[in-house]
Amino acid sequence: MGYVQVLPEFGLVVDPMVGVVTTAGVSYQPVIDQVAALELVADDLVGMLSGEGAFQSSYPGREKSLVFAGGVTALWYGMAVGLLIAGIIVFALM
Repeated sequence: MGYVQVLPEFGLVVDPMVGVVTTAGVSYQPVIDQVAALELVADDLVGMLSGEGAFQSSYPGREKSLVFAGGVTALWYGMAVGLLIAGIIVFALM
């Protein structure tokens, strides 16, 4: 089956079987490959939010970085909350 020309001045055609408008004679495989690589990085970044994942595609070679970063963050938040509670208790006793 052939293509239906949509805009001949720009070389746009539509495949009636698939229903996709594309340019005639141009391969989109390099773009599809780049989108696939970006999807891996996006999945890494979304999976990183759980704290149990690892940077597989976005930052290779940093498998334990999320564990250490989470521990340091918890330490500082614990100190901040503990000092706040200690300060409130000191002000209440004065």
